[in-house]
Amino acid sequence: MKLLFDANLSPRLPLRLLDLFPGSTHVFAAGIPEGTPDQIIWEFAKENDFIIVTSDSDYNALEVRRGHPPYIVWLQRMDYPTRAAVELIRRNAIRIHELEGGDQGVLILRVGRD
Repeated sequence: MKLLFDANLSPRLPLRLLDLFPGSTHVFAAGIPEGTPDQIIWEFAKENDFIIVTSDSDYNALEVRRGHPPYIVWLQRMDYPTRAAVELIRRNAIRIHELEGGDQGVLILRVGRD
């Protein structure tokens, strides 16, 4: 299972989570330029078997309209440091892995909630 980190998240996240999610990358490292529409990133994730990790609510709306895959991990209220995002994703790694093949298309995570 690979994660694709959206432009609104730190490019350092994939490296810090490679032990749990090998093959993960950031949109910029994947060659997707800043300002690329969410629909293009959505299609890239779908074609390349990525789960999108974002703090952008727009992907939730895309999932409602288009269904899944790709699956979405939505980091709500992402006003905390990168290390907190890493810890949050690590604590929820099993839940993230369970997204694939499930009925739920979006997993909402936020510090202090889980």
